[in-house]
Amino acid sequence: MKKEDIIKVGISIGDLNGIGSEIILKTFEDSRSLDLCTPVIFASSKVMNFFKKHFSSKINFYEINSINQIVHGKVNVLNVWKEGVNVQFGKEDKKIGEYAIKSLQASVTALKDGQIDVLVTAPINKHNIQSDTFKFPGHTDYLNQQLQGDSLMFMISENLRVGLLTDHVPVKDVPSYITEELIRQKITTVSTSLRQDFAISKPKIAVLAVNPHAGDNGVIGNEDDNVLRPALEKLRKEGGLVYGPYSADSFFGSNSYQKFDAVIASYHDQGLIPFKTITFGNGVNFTAGLNKVRTSPDHGTAYEIAGKGEADESSFKRAMFTAIEIYRKRRDYNFYSKNPLKKMSR
Repeated sequence: MKKEDIIKVGISIGDLNGIGSEIILKTFEDSRSLDLCTPVIFASSKVMNFFKKHFSSKINFYEINSINQIVHGKVNVLNVWKEGVNVQFGKEDKKIGEYAIKSLQASVTALKDGQIDVLVTAPINKHNIQSDTFKFPGHTDYLNQQLQGDSLMFMISENLRVGLLTDHVPVKDVPSYITEELIRQKITTVSTSLRQDFAISKPKIAVLAVNPHAGDNGVIGNEDDNVLRPALEKLRKEGGLVYGPYSADSFFGSNSYQKFDAVIASYHDQGLIPFKTITFGNGVNFTAGLNKVRTSPDHGTAYEIAGKGEADESSFKRAMFTAIEIYRKRRDYNFYSKNPLKKMSR
């Protein structure tokens, strides 16, 4: 593979007191990963060497002070800061949250400027990142502000893809958020992503009901009959392969999800609890709908095991490989969309 074809993967370090550093180190212990991508960790050489010593890692980092100094075949560490950091595994720390945001902001800037091709984010603590200058409930909302498009939390695995109508919204407020406009927007985003990011030409999508038993004809709420069902009927009349609303309680247990290319849940836990139960930690959080590719593992900071060497890097590794795969498929999709005769001649 030519050097110019190797994808540059930016990595934000996440919460330094969590398991992010450990899963990053474990991912790149296998040097074969450097044949597929050139990683750039946005942190500091001091803190990464601390982690290397703590976890007895054999990785040799390549320290850089500018994104232009990236070297292929190396695990690059870009110095976003140079001072020492007091790492205390398993502790929530406001100062550590500030470093997580420094890393995130620097990596997103590089992504926007085309200096890295994709971004993989290590877990953050949504509480300690809050400040007067950063008021976002998580990565997805920040990325939506910084990058072009309409972001959607899209949880993906080999056999299951789950998108959300609403994500970090209190359950009591969910019905007020679900409008015909939102439904159309999110379904369009999922459909577009399935075509350009997963090479599915005619995506088939299931939508889960807002209320138990899809409202039972108004006995348990009117949102499904008055808002969700009419919106889906309009989309079907326009040619969309969109079905539902399905009662969420039996949808996954009956394996109905296997009949569709993606499932859209009405709210966070309705989609993520079954997703994480079925995928057993091998899922990936992909931010669909943006002009750049970002993925992350499907777990949090895991303070309870931080620093102990017990963290499983599977989801992070899968997030990295998924970002690379999506980047390539999107590149091909965009190329052949502009050059349809090229596709016909293949």
